Amino acid sequence: MSQLERYRRQIDEIDAGLVELFLKRMEVTGKVGEWKRENGVPVLDAARERRVIAAKTALTDDPVRRADLAELYETIMAISRRQQRTLVKEGAEDPGYAAYVEALSHAREPVAQPRVVYQGEPGAYSEEAAVGFFGPDVNSKGLPWFSDVFAAIERGEADYAMLPIENSSTGSIRQVYDLMAQYRYYVVGEYDVKVEHCLMALPGVAMEDIKTVYSHEQGLMQSEKFLDAHRDWRRVPTLDTAGSAKQVAETGDRTAAAICSRRAAEIYGLNILVEGTNHNSLNHTRFVVVSPVMEMRPGRNKISALFHLPHQSGSLHEILTIFSVQGLNLLKLESRPIPGRSWEYLFFLEFSGDLTAPGMDGVLHELSQLASEMRVLGNFQAYEG
Repeated sequence: MSQLERYRRQIDEIDAGLVELFLKRMEVTGKVGEWKRENGVPVLDAARERRVIAAKTALTDDPVRRADLAELYETIMAISRRQQRTLVKEGAEDPGYAAYVEALSHAREPVAQPRVVYQGEPGAYSEEAAVGFFGPDVNSKGLPWFSDVFAAIERGEADYAMLPIENSSTGSIRQVYDLMAQYRYYVVGEYDVKVEHCLMALPGVAMEDIKTVYSHEQGLMQSEKFLDAHRDWRRVPTLDTAGSAKQVAETGDRTAAAICSRRAAEIYGLNILVEGTNHNSLNHTRFVVVSPVMEMRPGRNKISALFHLPHQSGSLHEILTIFSVQGLNLLKLESRPIPGRSWEYLFFLEFSGDLTAPGMDGVLHELSQLASEMRVLGNFQAYEG
């Protein structure tokens, strides 16, 4: 027998002992759960768990082993909580969880022949996303500001909104995240649009005639390398890319150019001078379909949620541990500051899953108890192209 085989045999013997001890621990955990059920005590006692982890990690002076022990006991206690939740029925009193249950019970079917709003003018990438998701005959309307789009849904003037949530080059669209936190709406779908910016101007205008370039701030940022080669051009941000094309066309300014989509050039009669001004040829914008009512469309495999976490050490780590223990794939984590509350943040998460899958209700119970506030924003099918 080689030395390696001897080591492995030792590990197997130790593991057998660990399994036996783990099963005994879970047996006692079940008794603890029964006691909590009988006495109306919540499953989660975060303060005690922190004390336990601190005590276990204090048993060694090795900083690496201390970190390993912390991770080990976080996992063990998360599994224990999951077992206890099968005995203790709690969480319905939590506002976020209760709101989720209510929304799920009133989920609607997708609206036939929907009215869709987006931010921008015809020819904007948002309109392209609306057409791509709902079909070429979609009844869509552009509005000047993101806030106008949310307000239109609130007034009952639209059934859905198509909103950009992130770009592969420039990151998240912060205004949309902030409005999602403000309005209690739901994400029911997503769509991806490949961004191919073009520099365009009035027919007959040459590159040397240009003095000012208009586009949405995202379009300017995504074309920054191209624009840096023309330092004498003034860059002016507009409400949206297609609106910049419309402005150039309507003003008749022969010293002005716009950066937007090829479709916008066709709509507003402009001449494309340069194609592909965005420096990233794999530039994509992800859009979400927002609804005032939750929907559970076929093929749903992604869950979106919002959390406000306590302003204390380890609160985010506790949330992330749940995903690890439950085997859920965390797809995105975005933080936004809370206005008027210094150094406190809202976290937007996306993870794989189906709200109706076995065990998911328990996951949401636990998440709602760890967070100061929890909202389930929706369950939808990930865009696959």
